[in-house]
Amino acid sequence: MTRNGLRCNILEGTKAMPMIDIHKETYREEALELLSELEASLLEMEERPDDQELISRVFRAMHTIKGSGAMFGFDDIAKFTHEVETVYDLVRNGKITVTKQLIDLTLVARDLIRVMLDSTSIGDPSLEIKRQETIYLLRKLVPDASTGGETVSMDSTSSSPVNKSTSEVNKSCKTYRIRFRPQKEIMLTGINPLYLIRDLIALGHCKVVAQMSALPMLEDINPEYCYIYWDIILTTDKGIDAIKDVFIFVEGSELKIDVIDDHDTLDTDTDYKKLGEILIERGDITPENLQAVLESHKKLGELLIEKGILRPRQIESAIAEQQHVREMRKEHQNAEAVTSVRVPSEKLDSLVNLVGELVTIQARLSQLAASWNDPSLLLVSEEVERLSENLRDNTMDIRMLPIGTTFSKFKRLVRDLSGDLGKEIELTTEGAETELDKTVIEKLGDPLVHLIRNSIDHGIELPDIRKAVGKPEQGTIHLSALHSGAHVLIKIQDDGAGLDKEAIRAKAVEKGLISSDADLSEKEIFSLVLAPGFSTAKAVTSVSGRGVGMDVVKQAIDALRGTIDISSQRGLGATITLTLPLTLAIIDGLLVRIGGDHFVLPLSAVKECVELTKEDAAEAHGRHIANVCGRIIPYIKLRERFAINGSVPDIEQIVIAEIRDDNIGFVVDAVIGEHQTVIKSLGRFYKNVEGVSGATILGDGTVALILDVQKIAMLAEAEEKTCFN
Repeated sequence: MTRNGLRCNILEGTKAMPMIDIHKETYREEALELLSELEASLLEMEERPDDQELISRVFRAMHTIKGSGAMFGFDDIAKFTHEVETVYDLVRNGKITVTKQLIDLTLVARDLIRVMLDSTSIGDPSLEIKRQETIYLLRKLVPDASTGGETVSMDSTSSSPVNKSTSEVNKSCKTYRIRFRPQKEIMLTGINPLYLIRDLIALGHCKVVAQMSALPMLEDINPEYCYIYWDIILTTDKGIDAIKDVFIFVEGSELKIDVIDDHDTLDTDTDYKKLGEILIERGDITPENLQAVLESHKKLGELLIEKGILRPRQIESAIAEQQHVREMRKEHQNAEAVTSVRVPSEKLDSLVNLVGELVTIQARLSQLAASWNDPSLLLVSEEVERLSENLRDNTMDIRMLPIGTTFSKFKRLVRDLSGDLGKEIELTTEGAETELDKTVIEKLGDPLVHLIRNSIDHGIELPDIRKAVGKPEQGTIHLSALHSGAHVLIKIQDDGAGLDKEAIRAKAVEKGLISSDADLSEKEIFSLVLAPGFSTAKAVTSVSGRGVGMDVVKQAIDALRGTIDISSQRGLGATITLTLPLTLAIIDGLLVRIGGDHFVLPLSAVKECVELTKEDAAEAHGRHIANVCGRIIPYIKLRERFAINGSVPDIEQIVIAEIRDDNIGFVVDAVIGEHQTVIKSLGRFYKNVEGVSGATILGDGTVALILDVQKIAMLAEAEEKTCFN
């Protein structure tokens, strides 16, 4: 599809997207990811305000957004983010504490940056007013020099005075060996050499070794003299001029700067010079002394110290250089090796479609090979089948994403909405690493938002009400995910008031959904809240009460071929369980035949297949039950359900599937076997057909319907209850 699109552009004379636009789009995507991480970090920091790692994570996110924004022409974002970064530099240095006000302002700033990333927001006066207001409030948090604090100014292109982590090393970095031997009288000129060392540390990743070989005996020390000199190994992208600028006011001191490693080179070897080479380059030892020492079998460093040629600190300094360069090279090599490729989702969807077509063709090839009974063709067919299965599995793995990316978005929702409603609510999550198809995750966001908003508004009580009934003032919403066969179970649990069965029943009778004398189970009563326009709210609010929400949730989950289950205990809370398929693209199925038609049942739900003879059916006296190894299994005759005419074979097959912890059988004429099923959507005229979730193309080109066994079982159960009532 991409290739065809490219061909059309060439034929029509259209121009490809300019490189600068590609860079801007890449920046937008990366900035959105950073903003998501930033939001999660801020919400965690609200719970752990003294966590330095979280504070550094927030600072790094802001710093990256600012630096990249200035590089790609997003100057307004760079300037605005710089204001936030300034405040968090003070937080990191202990000059400002983390407060709720700071978290609130940072979240507002985060939302503004997200809006600013949208090109349509450029020139919006209301946005500029909001931005200036946020800057004003942020600056009020910065301590003034007159109040005993420090006035901090940061240039938008400078780094903060901290030692950068090795993960910030990039291709433009170089590693320098610096020997700084100040003149003894340097402190008499008003210069503190430790401040110079601190400025060097601010330039990049740094290791410093102090040399004290010139330190005299105690009685000979002049307290105003500096007898120490320093060996510094610095990796930075600032260049040698920035290093020299640190010492611009230093006179009469020895300063030697050498480039010892250049990360621009293609050398990926993580090893570095040997200890002896480093010491000779520094001038700490002569080649003759080195050769004399090497004639022994001890370690070089130990021998040099034993013979009195060098002091331990000189050996330590050389080893520090060796380790530093090795670490930097290893970091650089890992950064090169562990890379990810950002691919538009359309290309990934196209790949899945192509894999689906390949699976269909492979099935046809297998049928032809079996019918021709040619050993060579059978061998090729088996190899193609193996390769197509591996390609299918790898492609589906690429589409799988951890659901935690969706879970993390709801912490902000719970925080803001609970504050608006005057409630204290904590959101806890479990199973964030559970993986789902990206298409399912994309379509799951809105239903989960509706469910969580309902839990916040209808479920969790106000703090004084909770306290009065013996509950903690802070309510809890627990969001969890776990795998269950080929499905994922997502649960939304709250410890609120729970569902009121009588109120639900009364509302359903009022709306004409059920008769006043209807005999419904608790589960059936709870399922009534999924009906269109159903709401038990006594007043319409900005959150709920209009009867819109649960119906939307049901439609969305049905579209994903999932189910919703509601359970509740009055006064203890409610649990909503969503059962969703792992993927919507390709599944393993069981191919069956009824008359001349073929159907596919999801293999993940199938437990076993047994025979059903006419004698077995007669023994049940007209009831649809079978005795399977001492177990009574109810079954559904699919021939009758789908009104398929024709003669029934003497021996039918019961496909036993596990549905909601129960075993239910589905009677078919014959079981063909396992089948890689490429799911195709039904046309709009058939999308509301109950019991069918899609279709697939078989190897001979015919179409087989994919059955929704859970839905068929639910329909059969409902029909049976209707007959008995």
